[in-house]
Amino acid sequence: MNINKYQQRGLGKLSLFVLMFFVVVMIVLVWMIGRYRIPSAAMMPTLLIGDFILVNKFSYGIRLPVVNTKVIEIGEPQRGDVVVFRFPPDNSTPYIKRVIGLPGDQIEYNQANKLLYINGEPVPQHLVDTYIGEGAASRMTGYEQRIEYLPGAEHAILVNSDIGQKAPFDKWTVPDNEYIVFGDNRDNSRDSRFWGTVPEENLIGKAFFIWMNWDWENGCINWQRVGTRIY
Repeated sequence: MNINKYQQRGLGKLSLFVLMFFVVVMIVLVWMIGRYRIPSAAMMPTLLIGDFILVNKFSYGIRLPVVNTKVIEIGEPQRGDVVVFRFPPDNSTPYIKRVIGLPGDQIEYNQANKLLYINGEPVPQHLVDTYIGEGAASRMTGYEQRIEYLPGAEHAILVNSDIGQKAPFDKWTVPDNEYIVFGDNRDNSRDSRFWGTVPEENLIGKAFFIWMNWDWENGCINWQRVGTRIY
């Protein structure tokens, strides 16, 4: 079957449209979705060393590239969100932690019993088991794995009852447009207990998906991590 010149032009225009559409979609995805690798144990057991994660940079508003000015309000961080942000002391290094305190909250952390208090109320926990890790995670084997029930959210944490990570701060009143963030690995995380709050303008986005894990200490892909949602 022969294709005449009019059909050829139509196919050419369609191909150009598809190509342009694909390019636009890729640009939007690059702008909207951030990709990061987890380098430390601070968010274990939720995130392991070697996890490659995706971050929705539109979760808390649309910002202009480079200048970082918010142009469209979309949402605000909620307790329990796992967020990526620019480290406040240098305003550039990407960090990842969990939102614990919202603007106006009274937050207290008791290092002795590893309990968090929000507005004077203790956040319930219960012991799940003793953590057993493999590869890079094996260094945390023997820690207690607990479930912490934040208001409206629950998640796993690790604590070591045999050590005390004395931090400079244990009580806060969270200022407007700022947040308190902790690592899930409570005795191995440098977080708001050490350097303070995260300003709203430092937020990059909400972590939502693990798309790959390469465990260097095992020298292989941890397939059980691939395709896992982040809660």
